[in-house]
Amino acid sequence: MTTTTTPKKVTIAEALRGAIAEEMERDPRVFCLGEDIAVPGGWGGAFTVTLGLEERFPDRMINTPIAELGFFGVGVGAALMGMRPIVDVQYGDFLFLAMDQIVNNAAKMCYMSGGQCKVPLVMRAPVGATGRGSQHAQNLERYFIGVPGLKVVAVSTAYDARGILKAAVRDDNPVLIFEHKLLYGSKGARAESGAIDASSEIPEEDYVLPLDQAAIRRHGDDVTIVGWLLTAHLAQQAADRLAVDGVQAEVIDARSLSPIDFATICASVEKTGRLVIVEEGPKTGGVGAEIAAGVTERLGDRARASIRRVASADIPVPFTPVLENAYVPDVPRIMAAALDMVKG
Repeated sequence: MTTTTTPKKVTIAEALRGAIAEEMERDPRVFCLGEDIAVPGGWGGAFTVTLGLEERFPDRMINTPIAELGFFGVGVGAALMGMRPIVDVQYGDFLFLAMDQIVNNAAKMCYMSGGQCKVPLVMRAPVGATGRGSQHAQNLERYFIGVPGLKVVAVSTAYDARGILKAAVRDDNPVLIFEHKLLYGSKGARAESGAIDASSEIPEEDYVLPLDQAAIRRHGDDVTIVGWLLTAHLAQQAADRLAVDGVQAEVIDARSLSPIDFATICASVEKTGRLVIVEEGPKTGGVGAEIAAGVTERLGDRARASIRRVASADIPVPFTPVLENAYVPDVPRIMAAALDMVKG
């Protein structure tokens, strides 16, 4: 008699927590380090991802001082010596404090050693505007997608979070995973106002997802909308509302930001002839600019209309809720860009 297991619906925070635990059980070389990730009775890091793991893995959950350059260096050194560390930074903004270790060491050691050295390092970073001001709210994807030797991914569903984290742990290259604060589904004291449900049904069976592929979230023939993290959800909401006006949008979750999956994006734009790129973060020099340039180089005149970017203003993230809401992309702005292209 064959028995089947029923998938369990979990949040992104729960999916990441489960994936970390499973990888630590599978491979004794995997361990975690970061600020407040293993405080008994604590939150499990800033957004509950590591909650309770210190009880299951007391020797492999390491609390660090508030010294990002130092503990990222520990992670790089451990990876070079054959371990598989997962480094947790409380807020993505703090990655700037560890730039030398990330850019000059983690990303370059394999190249500089002629492939003799591997740096299987996973770095997790929460991003996004959530009422915390300019130094705790930035989207930092733009700063890392141009670093050779570094893989950059962004998770927007719990299913993806589990499969991508597992793949990152097993990869021999440094992988930076961005996670949006409004998508975690954290509960209790760490619940976020304005959160979006990004939970998914997760099978019990082990699986990994590729670190270089986008995901088509909705099919359509009139316009392609590309987003990632929170903007992937906003793009889907806009597409649902555009359908009421008779406009069928194809929504692509870019998911992999370095490398960018131009094959999937360009195939969609060849079909629709129109592209809207939605990015939380300043427009100038953003990921959207790189996607737009790459699509233009590859398709040229085969794109029937100009490419539109919907992004945040070129200012630091505001603190007040009214200004913050005006700063970030929203569904009406995405719809307006798409309708202007389709009906203009």
